[in-house]
Amino acid sequence: MTTAAVAEASGYSVQQVRDLEAQGVIPAAARSSNGYRRFSAAHVGALRAYRGLAEAVGPVAAKKAMRDLRTLPAGEGAALLCTFHARLDDEREQALAARHALEAIRSEATTDAEPVESDSMTITQLSQALGVRASTLRFWEEVGLVAPERITTRAGTARRYPLTAIREARITAALRAGGYRIPDVQTAISAVRDLDASPTIAALDARLASITERMLALLRAGALLAGIIESRRTRDGSR
Repeated sequence: MTTAAVAEASGYSVQQVRDLEAQGVIPAAARSSNGYRRFSAAHVGALRAYRGLAEAVGPVAAKKAMRDLRTLPAGEGAALLCTFHARLDDEREQALAARHALEAIRSEATTDAEPVESDSMTITQLSQALGVRASTLRFWEEVGLVAPERITTRAGTARRYPLTAIREARITAALRAGGYRIPDVQTAISAVRDLDASPTIAALDARLASITERMLALLRAGALLAGIIESRRTRDGSR
C-alpha cells in the first residue's frame, strides 16, 4: 500500500502517517527499489488502534504505549493495556463518589457569591446547624473529613469553618445519616476535593459521559491492540 492509500484507509493525512511512522507509533514501512514507502494492512490496523488509544488515554501515553507494545513481552503488553482500563475505572469511581457526595446535599440552598467573612462559622454554630455535637466535628477533622481554619483569639486559637469546610461537613453529615461508613465518606470527600474544578452535579455528569466515551474508545481499540501483542508473541515466542 502507498502512503496515500494508508492515509485514506486510516483517516489520517499523508503527513500524519509519515509523522507517526517517524515517532515509532507504527512500524517502519518497507521501501521499494525506487525508495517509496510500502505499507501493509498491519500499518492501517496500528493507526486505527492508536486513534482509539489516544482518545482513551491521550496522545502522549498512547504513543509511548504503541512503541512499548512492539517491544514488550506479550504478558507485559497485555498488562499495560489492563492498567489503562483500571485507570479509567478509577476515574469513573472517583467522579461517581463526588457525585454521590454532592447529591447528598443537592436539596440544600447554594450560592454563587464569593465567600466572605460572614459566611464562615464557629464550631458551635456549625454543630447547631447540622444537629451534631462539637466533638463529632472534631472527630471528623481528625479523620480528614473536614478541614477548618485556625484563627488566633485573645483566648488562644479557635476553629473557623469557611464555605469549603461547611460543605464538607454537610456532605459528611448527610452521608453518615445515610449509613455510609467513615472510609466511604473519606473516599467521597477526597473525590470532591480532587474534582473541585467541577463542583456541580451537571459538570460531574459531563465528566462521567466523557469517561464512558473514553472507555468505549479503548474497548474498540482493544482487538487491534491485542493483535499487535499476538503478532509479537507469534514472531518472538514471548510470554
